Amino acid sequence: MIDRRLHPLIARALGPVGAALAARGVRADHVTLVGFAVGLAGVAAVAAGAFGLGLGLILANRLADGLDGAVARAAGPTDRGAFLDVALDFFFYAAVPFGFAVADPAANALPAAALILAFVGTGSSFLAFASVAAKRGLSAEAYPTKGVFYLGGLTEGFETIAVFVAMCLWPQGFPLLAWSFAALCLLTTLTRWFAGWRTFG
Repeated sequence: MIDRRLHPLIARALGPVGAALAARGVRADHVTLVGFAVGLAGVAAVAAGAFGLGLGLILANRLADGLDGAVARAAGPTDRGAFLDVALDFFFYAAVPFGFAVADPAANALPAAALILAFVGTGSSFLAFASVAAKRGLSAEAYPTKGVFYLGGLTEGFETIAVFVAMCLWPQGFPLLAWSFAALCLLTTLTRWFAGWRTFG
């Protein structure tokens, strides 16, 4: 919901770092892959009940997610980079609630499943819209540097990470947070379905 306002600020803050890394031969794909591995380590920490460590690694993953874009803008974006960025992000988002389900199956498995189902809705509607938009040559004016058409919604990257942070800080509240965010993700999915119906009609 606020990604379009946050994205330019992050780009400006990380731009010099990305340019410095690109000048030293670091590739955006490498940053993406390292960040993904760090994120999975965070999921493993959550699954083991080490929620503080998990939080730190999840935030490090998000830092890498912003940094790979900065490197790509400095060195030149690639289609492979755009693919990896989106594909690995969506897997990571689904992996975090799975980690909480492993940590406490009795309390967390069902709300985690609901949240993952909701993520499938937001992710599939996002990618379906982007696919048809690319076919029609459409671009998102609010995200000119994104490798794919970026369709916003009520629950975007910032809101998702904010909920993950809350879950790590208050793991006992995971069921409430997961059910609540799943409902918001459902609303996002419905609005994206409507946007596709109206735009491509």
